[in-house]
Amino acid sequence: MDHFKDYLASIDHPEHRNRTEEMLTWISVEFPELVPHIKWNTPMFSNQDTFIIGVSTAKHHLSVSPEEAGISRFADEIAQAGYSATKGLFRIPWNKPVDYKLLERMIWFNIEDKKGYKKFWR
Repeated sequence: MDHFKDYLASIDHPEHRNRTEEMLTWISVEFPELVPHIKWNTPMFSNQDTFIIGVSTAKHHLSVSPEEAGISRFADEIAQAGYSATKGLFRIPWNKPVDYKLLERMIWFNIEDKKGYKKFWR
């Protein structure tokens, strides 16, 4: 979690900080091949120099960005989990559990879908 130490320290609310750290740690452990980064003040992970997933905090939720393709592909599951979404991210309210199975499927989707992709963003 050294890559995200300063970002996590900037989160004032202890429960939000712990939950964010838990998610970032989970991604790091479950997907050790992903490279952690802070870009645009946002924790994110890449694979073979292309973006896979990003996580950031807001007052009422944790934002997760699997890019627009990930939102489109998993729109029904995002809604079923009780999360709201925009074109490029979905929001996990602080008072709702993280659906790690959904997060895992999104990450695998991006890894597979972006194999051989040469740009950072789609």
